[in-house]
Amino acid sequence: MTHHGPQLITYADRLAGDLPGLRALLDGPLAGAFGGVHVLPFYPPYDGADAGFDPRDHTQVDPRLGSWDDVRALADGRTVMADVIVNHVSADSERFVDVRERGEESPHAPMFLTLGSVFPLGATEEDLARIYRPRPGLPFTVMTLGGRRRLVWTTFTPDQVDIDLRTPQAWEYLTSVVDALTAGGVSMLRLDAVGYTGKEAGTDCFMTPATDAYTERIVEQAHARGAQVLVEVHGHHTQQIDIARKVDLVYDFALPPLVLHALTTGELEPLAGWLRIRPGNSVTVLDTHDGIGIVDVGTSDLRPGEPGLLAPEKIDALVERIHDNSGGTSRQATGAAASNLDLYQVNCTFYDALARDDRRYVLARLLQLFVPGIPQVYYVGLLAGVNDMDLLARTGVGRDVNRHHYTPAEVEAALTHPAVAAQLAGLRLRSSHAAFAGEFAWDVDGSRGTFAWTAGDERATLAFDAADGSFEVRATQDGAERVVLTSAALG
Repeated sequence: MTHHGPQLITYADRLAGDLPGLRALLDGPLAGAFGGVHVLPFYPPYDGADAGFDPRDHTQVDPRLGSWDDVRALADGRTVMADVIVNHVSADSERFVDVRERGEESPHAPMFLTLGSVFPLGATEEDLARIYRPRPGLPFTVMTLGGRRRLVWTTFTPDQVDIDLRTPQAWEYLTSVVDALTAGGVSMLRLDAVGYTGKEAGTDCFMTPATDAYTERIVEQAHARGAQVLVEVHGHHTQQIDIARKVDLVYDFALPPLVLHALTTGELEPLAGWLRIRPGNSVTVLDTHDGIGIVDVGTSDLRPGEPGLLAPEKIDALVERIHDNSGGTSRQATGAAASNLDLYQVNCTFYDALARDDRRYVLARLLQLFVPGIPQVYYVGLLAGVNDMDLLARTGVGRDVNRHHYTPAEVEAALTHPAVAAQLAGLRLRSSHAAFAGEFAWDVDGSRGTFAWTAGDERATLAFDAADGSFEVRATQDGAERVVLTSAALG
């Protein structure tokens, strides 16, 4: 079953302990708020080197979290989204371990990329300098394969080995993943890091024509099995517009920094400019398991001459405001200050990025809920979570500041927070009100704006002022228009 109402993004273990616990939470205190859930990697090991994005076996459920029966139960009456990690597997996966031991004698050897796979005649300095990577340095790790030292392609970390989608071995593997997920009740597939799959000599190895071909092939597989596809790519906003024409869904990664800019400066025009051109088949987010994207509103090295949605000086100012609003904690978790860094993201909870200002925070969520698309709400954001500096200190991984492990008591306490209650009220309105199946209209004037949905006699309206964070939500109920939410209730 596929619903297009709001979805929760969460790790099963970090919010609810396991998959049955997650189902109980969605059917209990969160009932009516979400039509779906994106369960972040639940494959073994879900607690690996990259929080599950380094699967040893992508076709199984980690038994510590549950079983495929639990996934199917979760999908009863709601959409379940799961990740197809297209670009890489764990260096400890059974296939790659066999390649380590046997080298070219392993039947799996063609599946894994080395420097020589892409550059069989050798790579020049220019070739290597051109490769696009989200982390500093070159994307290679020296490993011994069958007694021979090789430069293995590792786009993200040495624990994640890239696969070669030019080979039948890679497609046999990916098809087994799609089959397992769709048989397990998953009806939306998120293609993780797919932009890095199209590695070709003479290119920057990012979003190449080969990437388009691989994406199309997976989309065909998904559609044949009754599933939709969401493509995850951070990049220039024009890339998202291009991708949207070819797939079911794309992320609106430009929305979070534009909303932060609006609510910290009172300037709405950059957001308005994006509303004029953004693709309609978007999944909207404010925060995710990764950092807050910055490249998505900036200029791009890959598209010279194309301006961003925010001028460079405004992006610099926004990053500094986030660091100031978080009391400097985001600075400790971002860039060279933390390992596993991304060059294009700020690691911070969205609540801290807005200085824990309840009015502005709830307004940010309401803006997301009123913008067309499928809204996804990250579990830490839903619970108005703050930067977890203890977890950062233990792991040294910058993104862990926004990946808190909640206890049941912490969840229960967070649900009483005024900003959490207000978000849930907004989510239940977005999930159930008939107006959101109609037409969207918007208007801005200075720092003030109005977002409205209308379907026949049904109407839902958000009126707001970005300068002071004030807002009012009105919606038709029993034939009359009533105030549903107001910033006055948040002090």
